[in-house]
Amino acid sequence: MSSKRIVVKLGTSTLTHPSGLLNLRRIQTLCQVLSDLKNAGHEVIMVSSGAIAMGVGKLAMNNRPTDIPTKQAVAAVGQCELMYTYDRLFGEYNHTVAQILLTGMDLQQEDRFMNFQNTIERLLDLHVLPIINENDTIATEEIVFGDNDTLAAVVAKSIGANLLILLSDINGLYTADPHSNPTATLVSDIHELSDDILALAGGSSTQFGTGGMSTKLKAADICMNASCDMVIANGAFPHLLYDIMNEDSVGSKFWAKKEKTI
Repeated sequence: MSSKRIVVKLGTSTLTHPSGLLNLRRIQTLCQVLSDLKNAGHEVIMVSSGAIAMGVGKLAMNNRPTDIPTKQAVAAVGQCELMYTYDRLFGEYNHTVAQILLTGMDLQQEDRFMNFQNTIERLLDLHVLPIINENDTIATEEIVFGDNDTLAAVVAKSIGANLLILLSDINGLYTADPHSNPTATLVSDIHELSDDILALAGGSSTQFGTGGMSTKLKAADICMNASCDMVIANGAFPHLLYDIMNEDSVGSKFWAKKEKTI
């Protein structure tokens, strides 16, 4: 497999148990596989959810908070725990990580956007693995309306990534909700976001996560128009990342639009 620049988005359901506490076995395997992909020559950028969920678990709360001040406080606690875990696990494979916290404004204002691009490029030059999340502790509008699927797609577009991989609690895009409809079938290859495809979107499936299939299709639209492929796969099976990089049929793949030739 040729070297690629990839963005891997880890959803809350992939990183944590239903309790909100970290799924240690899974995240350790994810860090091992991602380290191996870096060893193979790929440039890896992570977009990681889980700060609020981690904070909920750390503080022994029964449910995700609903008011903004508590969300911000919980995110601050959870972000420390999350980055400590990544630093320790990636360090076992001799890889250095860096934390980047973004708000929507950082990607909208030209000077801040250029600073972000320059920082990412320099980190990759230094063989560092950037880990990006929304700055939930200060960006009130991001907590209410934001999602890391869209953030991951914007990041992938901004840095010229070849591939975005969204790891979630579902195998990919289905013709119906597979949790409630046993006849639902997986849609493996999508070359166009037709009305029929867009109609398949549903809501968020976990109490700790904020993204659903609709946010993933929004991310696909951003990527496909930016010459970046995107794959939705089940984060419960981290070794699928090898198959995706080998271009095997895994999950649902959204193919980048090809430029028309004259």
